[in-house]
Amino acid sequence: MRSDRYGKDVAQRHRRRSRLSAVLPDDPSISSDREFDVTSALTLPTGGQLASSWPEAPSGSQPLPFELDHLLALRVPGLIATRRHIHSHPELSGEEFETAALIARELSLAGLNPRLLPKGNGVICDIDGRPDGPVIALRADIDALPLTDPKDVPYRSTVDGVCHACGHDVHTSVMLGVGMLLAQLADLGRLDGRVRLIFQPAEEILPCGSLEVIEAGGLDDVVQIFAVHCDPNLPVGRVGLRVGPITAAADNVTVRLTGPGGHTARPHLTVDLVDALGRLVTEVPALVSRRVPANSGLLLVFGHASAGTRYNVIPSEACAAGTLRVMDRDTWELAPKIVAQVVRDVIAPTGATVDLEYLRGRPPVSNDARAIGVLTAATAAALGPEGIAETPQSMGGEDFSWYLEHVPGALARLGVGRAGPNVDLHRASFDVDERAIPAGVRLMVQTALRALAAAR
Repeated sequence: MRSDRYGKDVAQRHRRRSRLSAVLPDDPSISSDREFDVTSALTLPTGGQLASSWPEAPSGSQPLPFELDHLLALRVPGLIATRRHIHSHPELSGEEFETAALIARELSLAGLNPRLLPKGNGVICDIDGRPDGPVIALRADIDALPLTDPKDVPYRSTVDGVCHACGHDVHTSVMLGVGMLLAQLADLGRLDGRVRLIFQPAEEILPCGSLEVIEAGGLDDVVQIFAVHCDPNLPVGRVGLRVGPITAAADNVTVRLTGPGGHTARPHLTVDLVDALGRLVTEVPALVSRRVPANSGLLLVFGHASAGTRYNVIPSEACAAGTLRVMDRDTWELAPKIVAQVVRDVIAPTGATVDLEYLRGRPPVSNDARAIGVLTAATAAALGPEGIAETPQSMGGEDFSWYLEHVPGALARLGVGRAGPNVDLHRASFDVDERAIPAGVRLMVQTALRALAAAR
């Protein structure tokens, strides 16, 4: 390490339980700037499949320009360490302040000039190449989920009830690696335009964090945007690609029922909200799906239902909440009206009063054909032709779709599958094969370079 430039930054930025935005430069507890002065969560264990075992250039791939493969190999242990630190220190949607501080610190150490979003929980960073070149954006989401981490690993979450169970820690680490490599190209005068890195908060909640980024100017001058999302169903080295819709639209539906409660011995003198709630959660999903074409893939699922606290008391309030997902954009536009009508039709005979909250979430991610062409060529170059995989449309939602309402782009699925049974996304035990991080870096570097070249 060059202590004249970095001082104690390497130790500070990963110091155990540190508040990254408030570490003092003269902290006596940090005695050197050497890389082994970091937390135990950042220490790679011996044995197993480490990311450093990933070859500099996978079989059938093309080397990155200007010896960037060598630089990536040197950076891999640090990227793994960063991913593990983020995994062990997750932050919920809208609260990603320390994660954003870490990202800004890492980008600054790479010689870049990141800027925080207005709330301070996200980062935008431009890598400036040729000034007359196009602007390409690459996006990573950085928030975690409200789940308890049960994994027996050194990087297990240290925050009760919060866990990176969707791979956003991997997305963030991949994009940090991309920034380090592209910064090197920019320093050499070999970057044919500007690459904007977007580290987005609040992907997992509504309203979506992508809307904050757009409002803050994140898409200004951008001609194309790209992103990857972890896919545990694909092995490392494979990338799922699809032209057109790759995710579903996803909205939130909350129904509150009220009425005069009373004794369970005399339900005829009350509005039986438990009965009404049962009709709501069992009848409405099936009836809604009958109001739209079958190939629209509409799916209404209630994940929460509650009513009452006593076995012999009919409650005066009940509530159910869930998600509506639909593959077809036209049906998504009609969904709020359809749901409202069906809910009222089902509940009307019960006498309950209905309060329906339909919260618009996100449209389907619809991949642009030209952008997928860029990703296809980049995958072949980065991981070899065998890395290209077809992928189906998912019922999951992704707020990357809001970017695509403004500029063309595409979302790819990055293989992170581990040996043995895979654990699905949004399950607390979810984990990844960390060799996916250098694979993702190579993919997105190739994507940025090819997108810049195609947009000239």
